[in-house]
Amino acid sequence: MSLISATLMLFLIMDPLGNTPVFMAVMKHIDRKRQIRILIRELLFALAIMMAFLWAGEQILGFLNLRQEAVSIAGGIILFLIALKMIFPGEGGLGGLAAGEEPFLVPMAVPMIAGPSILATLLLMAHQDPNRMGEWSLALILAWIGTSIILIAGRLFTRFLGERGLTAIERLMGMLLVMLSVQMFLDGVAKYLHNT
Repeated sequence: MSLISATLMLFLIMDPLGNTPVFMAVMKHIDRKRQIRILIRELLFALAIMMAFLWAGEQILGFLNLRQEAVSIAGGIILFLIALKMIFPGEGGLGGLAAGEEPFLVPMAVPMIAGPSILATLLLMAHQDPNRMGEWSLALILAWIGTSIILIAGRLFTRFLGERGLTAIERLMGMLLVMLSVQMFLDGVAKYLHNT
């Protein structure tokens, strides 16, 4: 996997366009200046969590005694389910926060940015090619920067693209993610069959 494809995959999994309306809904009762500060804080929390999973991925897999094939197959399944939700979104949104209450770690940093799918993908990347950790870190930072720009400029994107435009782009991103998830799943199955 190249740096560009890794960056694109991580960016698609973070799903900034899909998260923009949800983030705006979660913070609609908070002052605009405060919203930006909260968003930057949550983005930094998410980056720290993702970096921790990337760099500690090999140790986590070793501690849990998981094989690379299992992580690849599980990652493919999780990505596929996330992609299906992007293509066919369900009713309802996020609950648990009272009007005006500030989010802290949950639900914005985790699971919306640093969700299970991206954490599983980072574990897999670290396990598959531990010699390219600098490249994986750069891919993660680039994807995070792209996500941050879109989320911080969320109102502008919503105004420019409209609800339908955001939905259409999110579904297109979901289709790309379906293809990536199927490839990840097939790679895991092929490696398992080859090793047994």
